[in-house]
Formats: sequence, C-alpha cells, structure tokens
Amino acid sequence: MNFRKIIAFIPILILLMVISCNEQKKEMISNEEISSPNIIYILADDLGYGDLSCYGQEKFETPNIDKLASEGMLFTQHYSGSTVCAPSRSALMTGMHTGHTVVRGNKEIQPEGQYPIPDDTFTLAEALKKAGYATGAFGKWGLGFPGSEGDPLNQGFDTFYGYNCQRLGHNYYPYHLWSNNDSIILSKNAEGEKGVYAPELIQNEALKFIEKNKDKPFFLYVPSIIPHAELAAPEEYMEKHREKYPPEKEFNGVDEGPDFNLGPYRSQVETHAAFAAMVDLLDSQVGEIIEKVESLGIADKTIIVFTSDNGPHEEGGADPEFFNSNGPFKGVKRDLYEGGIRVPMIVNWPGKIKPGTKTDHISAFWDVLPTFSNIAGVDFPNDIDGISFLPTLLGEIEHQKEHEYLYWEFHEKGGRQAVRKGKWKAVKYNVFDQPDEPLELYNVEEDSGEENDVATDNTEIVAEMKKIIETARTPSDVFTFDQGTYLNVE
Repeated sequence: MNFRKIIAFIPILILLMVISCNEQKKEMISNEEISSPNIIYILADDLGYGDLSCYGQEKFETPNIDKLASEGMLFTQHYSGSTVCAPSRSALMTGMHTGHTVVRGNKEIQPEGQYPIPDDTFTLAEALKKAGYATGAFGKWGLGFPGSEGDPLNQGFDTFYGYNCQRLGHNYYPYHLWSNNDSIILSKNAEGEKGVYAPELIQNEALKFIEKNKDKPFFLYVPSIIPHAELAAPEEYMEKHREKYPPEKEFNGVDEGPDFNLGPYRSQVETHAAFAAMVDLLDSQVGEIIEKVESLGIADKTIIVFTSDNGPHEEGGADPEFFNSNGPFKGVKRDLYEGGIRVPMIVNWPGKIKPGTKTDHISAFWDVLPTFSNIAGVDFPNDIDGISFLPTLLGEIEHQKEHEYLYWEFHEKGGRQAVRKGKWKAVKYNVFDQPDEPLELYNVEEDSGEENDVATDNTEIVAEMKKIIETARTPSDVFTFDQGTYLNVE
C-alpha cells in the first residue's frame, strides 16, 4: 500500500476506532445500568407459600404484594435457606446451604442474641458494600448477639434498627430495640403495656433510610417479624378483620411472670383475625415502600424482592390449616417437605423484568448473594453453593445455569435432611434415632404435595440421593448435627 493510500485510509481507521469506542461505551453504560440499581429485599417471617392472594390465598387479599407480582416476576419453585429462622438467614447472607453455611441451627446466647457469624464470613451485605452500596438492615437479625463479630454492623451493614435477638422478636411490644450500638428503651411498653407496636417503628426507620440514600445505590434489607407468633396487630387492623373468619380460635399464652414479654407469646382470643390483620399490615408496609421509591423518583432504578424465611408456623395460636397457608404442599415450619421450605418470591425490576411473568426456575436463598453480586458488578467467592438467577430475571433463560441439587439439614425433631435434584425430592426424617431408615422419594413435578413415596420403584435414584445426603455437608464443631447439642430457640 503506497503512502497516499495509507493517508486516505487513516480517516476510515479513525471512524472505526470511534465506532468501536462508542460500542464499548454503550456496553459499559448498559452494564452500569444493570450494576447500579437500588436493591430492596423484604423478608417476611413464617409466611407460607399460600398466604398471598397472588399465590392462591382466598380468605384475605394482599394487593400491594400482588401489584409487585403483576408488574414483575413470580417464582413458583423458590426455596428458603432452612425451615427455621437463623439458618435460613445464614444461607441468605453467605450464599451457602445448611450443609456448609456457618449457622446451621438456632443456637441461643444469653441474655440476648444468637450464635454469631464469624468475622471472616463474607456476607451479602459485604459484597454490596464493596460495590459502593449504602447498606441497612431493619427488622430481625438473629445471626450474632449485640457487639459480637456477628453483629450486623460487623457483617457489612452501615445501619441496623430492630431486634438483634430472634427470641425477643417473638414479642410485638418489646421493652427495647437496637439502633446500631444503642439499646433504645421503649418506655411506653413498660410493665407489659401496648404503647408502641415495634414493626411500625422499624418501618419508619426503613423509610428514612431510603430517603437518606436516594441519590446513591443502596441495599435495604427488611427482615420483618410479621407474621411470626405472637399474634398481635394494632387495633385499626384488627377492626378490619374482626369476625370475618369464624369459628375464631383462642390461644392462652403467657401474660405475666418473669418471662412475660421476653419470648413467650401473649394470649390472643382472636387468632384468625389477628393473623389476617398482621399480613394486611405487612402488605401495607410493602405498599409504603413502593410509594416511597415512586415519590422519590427512583422506582425505575430500584429492584424490590419479597419472600419469606420458611413455611408457616403453628405456634401462638396460628392456624395454617384454616388459611391454607402452605398452599398445595405438605408440611409446615420445621418440616423439610415442600410446605416447610418452598416459599413465595416476587422480584420487581422496572425496565428489566417483563411484567406479569412467572418462572419455574428452581432457586434457593443461597442464590441471592451471587445474583445481587452480578447485578452490582462485584466479585463473590467461588466456594459458595449459590448460582446467580440474573439470566432468569432478564428473560435470558438460555443462559441460566441450573443446580445439580439443593440440600437442607435440620437439627431438631430427631434430625432431618432433604435433597431436591431436578424433578426428584428425597426426604429423610429421624436421622439421629433411625439412621438406617429408608429415604422417602417424591416426583415433585407430578406430585408437589408429596403424597406418593416412589422410592421402591426408583432404586437407582434413591441410591444417588443417598450419596448426595452423605456427601453434601462439611463438619461443624458447633452445629454437629447431634440432637441436644445446643439450645434451639427462635
């Protein structure tokens, strides 16, 4: 090529370089748009798969949560981290299932709090903080007593307000709440008075966090205590539901004595009305969060996730059978059947998720850390169990990786284990007393209610599931999977 031809070709080279740079810039802008949305993760406490009207609840409605679903994506095969509180939250925060996560059961620390996540644990909040997010938790913690290495302020959260201890989180009119390192005395609740309903205080602080951080990316974690027992709601919500769910059911609880308001549940003469009122209040609070981000003009860059930590409970007068709280599934909280661990999950992301979509992608709490990390554009550890479901959210299902299996273990009730692999679900109860008892096997695609044990007809599958159960966990010096080695309180 002679010199003139080279000179003539230079403008073309420059144009190609400009086009290339612009394309790269477009890609970077696109990545920034994906990697910088605000993230709000709302975690209900003991809300069953069937407790939302968008999942089939017929006795009452949840219009604000339904709105999230109609404008976002509803998951039909999402699983909690565990069938009780602390290990479920540990799986969420660490991206690991209960065979690997650091907190595998409810271990009480007196006088207040639970066994702490170790300091060297990499958490969801730390991942997002690393990406430049402001981080706040408002509700119930349960992963480390105040001031411990597991305290939320030592695990990636800039701000915490609520109950550190899940035992004290049983009571809706507590004597105190935590605001960062300060114990806030609620004098209006002294001597058992019902002066201040704690979830309303917590909600106000969560809304303030949104306002304070509206101009920068934030991660708002809202682990509500609703509708966990005790069953209690403000009178304005009780009035809306009173006498609507006959026959009413009465619960006789602890209303005096040294333990009153320190864990044991109060009495409730209208348990059906109270439960519906509590879910109504939770739905209203979700509506307030939606309204807040809309009024601040940040709705189009905010992801809102709503889910529950495990299946419905039966304590404090709760009546999951009356409300069909576990939907089409067998089992409740503390079970490893579907009713104890399959939970509702709704993800709303304007401009990214096609409104009104449903997905049957099989996912679990330990997938949240890699998903949010992908969204925030930050690395996460390779040795976790989670798989990002970002492709599912974006409608790119051809790129969605699937789990080889999901695994759970539960250290109460004689020891329980479960595995979900594709359409197959294996369940083993009485692990401590009857370790050689045969596995139960269900085809949950055809039998989601787990009514027909097909183990005898599928011996090869049973052998495969048994091997997974035997190898899926690593030893823990604290959560040794031996009945009675630690105190279970939640």
